[in-house]
Amino acid sequence: MRTLTIGKNDAGQRLDKFLTKNFKTLPMPLLYKYIRLKKIKVNRKRAEQNTVLCEGDTVELFIKEEFFEAVTQDNAYRRVTPHLEIVYEDDNILLCDKKPGLIVHSDEEEEVNTLINQIKAYLWKKGEYVPEEENAFAPALCNRIDRNTGGIVIAAKNAEALRVMNEKIKQGEIDKRYLCAAHGRFEKKEGVLRGYLKKDSQTNMVSVFEKKTTTSREVKEIITEYRVLKEKNDLSLCEVHLVTGRTHQIRAHLSSIGHPLLGDGKYGVNRDDRREGYKFQALYSYKLTFAFRTESSLDYLAGKTVEVNRDHIWFLKEFS
Repeated sequence: MRTLTIGKNDAGQRLDKFLTKNFKTLPMPLLYKYIRLKKIKVNRKRAEQNTVLCEGDTVELFIKEEFFEAVTQDNAYRRVTPHLEIVYEDDNILLCDKKPGLIVHSDEEEEVNTLINQIKAYLWKKGEYVPEEENAFAPALCNRIDRNTGGIVIAAKNAEALRVMNEKIKQGEIDKRYLCAAHGRFEKKEGVLRGYLKKDSQTNMVSVFEKKTTTSREVKEIITEYRVLKEKNDLSLCEVHLVTGRTHQIRAHLSSIGHPLLGDGKYGVNRDDRREGYKFQALYSYKLTFAFRTESSLDYLAGKTVEVNRDHIWFLKEFS
């Protein structure tokens, strides 16, 4: 018999969802059978699979020992020395200015030095993230940007903040603005670009079309607003607002109208850019506004705007 105490970051979950996260070797049919036979109780009483857990509740499990697999913590962050540029932080969220070249999550090439591990290391060293006190939650990113793009990434410090921020992003209540340097001079100095985007998962590239020629679910509508701020040496500095947020949308959409980004080897022919030493695409998520329209536990953020230090946007020197 084992007893688990529900902490703040596990509260609000259904009993069955909580158990599937924590006992990965326990088959679902058997899990529901144990609940039905009162071998899994909440606060020493019979519970239903959809019982919502509250902070301080106890979950008693009278099940076979084989299902109590050790909870393995990913300790990679403990080997990381965090070097974060924090643009905003409170008890619930943390906003970082991610530098180009740093990946947000691990991949085949990099497993340890990632943005999320740097954030975990930072919070662990501060004593705000104590894995031993958590059953399932760990600090998590609410949005992500490409390895070679810089800018603001939101991290949630607790489960409630993660739930709210994910919902706000889904509902379009987070307004993000980008700066980019594009090749050529735009005929229209501001406008709204519309089109359709299709992603090729094998090549991790997208294609942009003016018209939708298929009903495939893989084809998504894209809307990109842009405004030219400066022009110099056949380059245009633009502020971009994504009405829709699709994979590589800014890079592919601007390239499709003849204005690939400076340094972009995926959607532009950038042999000359490489020779000049440009290693990253000239794109930066530089400003974010919490444009909340619906009530939530994070209402204190409503209307707040956060902006990166413009000295960190490497391509702005091209327009000075």
